[in-house]
Amino acid sequence: MNSPLEGIVGNATAERVLLHLYHYGEIHASAIAADFGMAVSQVVRQLERFERAGLVVAKLVGRSRLYQFDPRSPVATALKELVRVVYEGIPLRERQQIFAARRRPRLKGKPVIVSDD
Repeated sequence: MNSPLEGIVGNATAERVLLHLYHYGEIHASAIAADFGMAVSQVVRQLERFERAGLVVAKLVGRSRLYQFDPRSPVATALKELVRVVYEGIPLRERQQIFAARRRPRLKGKPVIVSDD
């Protein structure tokens, strides 16, 4: 990606984690790792670093941790705004490729639309 955000946060893993947190709202480390073909341990280390800094919070869902920006932290709010600016600067086609995976279950009873292509 090579953006100003990477320069600010120090590395591409940190940038990818922040962009995923922004796009999905809350996410598992394994989902980020799968989307970028990275080791889960790299992503977990980065998320733990952000958690120690007070930028993200985690909650247990089953046996895994689900991360999100800390809504009570003014610094996290400012960082999220910076991430938004970078996110919106990524061309739509590239965003669709990066964030292609569906992370939320389909609403119960919602019909599946099949294209005629």
